[in-house]
This record gives sequence, C-alpha cells and structure tokens, in this order.
Amino acid sequence: MQIQMYFQAMFASAQTPVAPPIAKPISWRLFASVVVMAAALCGCQLRADDIHSSPSVLPVTTVSVTSPTTVILPDSLALTPVPDLPQVPDTLRRAIRRLHAALGPAAADLRPTVLEQACVGYLTLHPTGRIERAGLLAVADMDLPNTAKRLWVLDLRKARVLHHSLVAHGEGSGQLRATRFSNQEKSACTSLGFYRTAGTYDGIHGYSRRIEGLDKGQNSNAFDRYVVLHAADYASPKYIEQHGHLGYSRGCPALPPEQFKEIIATVRVGSMLLISGPGLASRWLDGQAAGRRFLARGWE
Repeated sequence: MQIQMYFQAMFASAQTPVAPPIAKPISWRLFASVVVMAAALCGCQLRADDIHSSPSVLPVTTVSVTSPTTVILPDSLALTPVPDLPQVPDTLRRAIRRLHAALGPAAADLRPTVLEQACVGYLTLHPTGRIERAGLLAVADMDLPNTAKRLWVLDLRKARVLHHSLVAHGEGSGQLRATRFSNQEKSACTSLGFYRTAGTYDGIHGYSRRIEGLDKGQNSNAFDRYVVLHAADYASPKYIEQHGHLGYSRGCPALPPEQFKEIIATVRVGSMLLISGPGLASRWLDGQAAGRRFLARGWE
C-alpha cells in the first residue's frame, strides 16, 4: 500500500493545468530506491550467493531506506586496527620487526601487530608444554578479506615463509570479511585464539588435521565441534575467479586443494596456530612472559 501511494503521489506531481497528465521519467536512482523500499516492506532478504553472482559486486551489509537516494553499503574493506600488546620488552619488539622484514615479500600483507600476537603467544605457550613444535607457527588474519592470502606458516629460526595461502572462514562469521566469532556449537562461526595441532584422519573432506583450542571461552569447543584443517573447492583461487569471493565453511579454516596436503604435513602434531581477528583476547598474549622466554632461549 505504501508503494502504491508513493507512485500515485509521484504521478500526480507530474500533472499540469494545460496538458494531459504525463508521468515524469523515473530515474534509475529513484527506481532503485523504490525497489529497496518494496523489499524492506515485504521482509525480503538476499542470499549470499545472489549478492555475489558477479565478481565485481561486494556483499551487502547495510541498507538505508530513509531517503530517496538510498545507499547500499558494501562489505567494508577497512581493516580493524590491532593495537600493540602491552608490556612487550623493546628487545622482543625489535626482534619481531627484524623477523617481519626478513620474511620478505611473502609476508608483506602480514600485519606487524598480528605477527606480534603470534610471536608473543608462541613464546608464552611453548614453555608450558601445550605446544611441542619449536620454531614453527601458523597464523591466520581473519580480519583480511577472504579473497586475500591470509594464512602464513612460518619458520621462526630461519625467518622463512614456508606456506602462504587462502583460508576460508565460517559462514556464520560474515561474508567477504569475518566480523562475528563464536565458540558455540552449531554457530557455523570461526573461533579466534590459539590452537595446538593434533592428529590427522581421513574424513568427509579427505585428509584432515584436528586442532585443539587453547583459549577457554573463545575456541575451547573447537575439537568437539570438529573444527579441522581440511581441503575445500570453495577455498581455491578458481572459486574466487568464478564468484568474486571464497565460499564458507562451518567454522573450519578450510584450505585450497592445491596446498592443503603440504600445509597439513608441515603443521604436524604439537604445532601452534593462531586465528586472529577483531576482539581477540587471550591469556597467552603475555608480553612480559614472552620477553623473558625470548631472552633465555630466542625462538627455540
């Protein structure tokens, strides 16, 4: 009814005393506004697949229907700032900067503050025995869009990038970028925090590796949720070419079919994985403990 009244008012405004009523042409902007208003009134929702039918179209997250010049806002590409961790000694902070520089072009998109999170967590966790693999860590920056290679596997002692790949996030976490995270069963969300890699098995996704969440309240249900490292066709460059974005898992950090075997083999049992993103909080981000460990043993 509101749409009908809107058109009646618009056509009435086009009448003049000396000529038959003629409707003014509807501009594409006005037409788009009306369509959006109709969708809102009918309670319609667009599916993610409909939104991404063209690689040039970004997912819709916010629609304003408060004015005729309705603006449809795309999924933002503006990253969430990651603050420096408190109480990290200058000696360690300088060492992390040197490491980042030595990693070279493959780590150009690895934000120094996210690398700092991973290094501090590794140095804090390793002495506790919760991770056994020395000198190796994997870090995924889930704040980056899923079209970016946002997973790195690093050799700390040799300052080398061993693997750099795409990685998918859970369908409950967002569209182009992950913005929601959960530890709950059936949330289909990615869970932030530190993980220990566990054993491999052959499951519905083929060769896979289990991971154990080490942050109570953030990822401690990952093992029971069967959040695992596995291959997925929707986590491949080819999928991006076809759809303009990666597909979504049920919370697993799914890997490209071309790289998953090598990555899973490298992060063997007892390795550390950090899944970083907005809102990450962990007891293992202990700058003082990490600084003491680094002074005593370096990256060992």
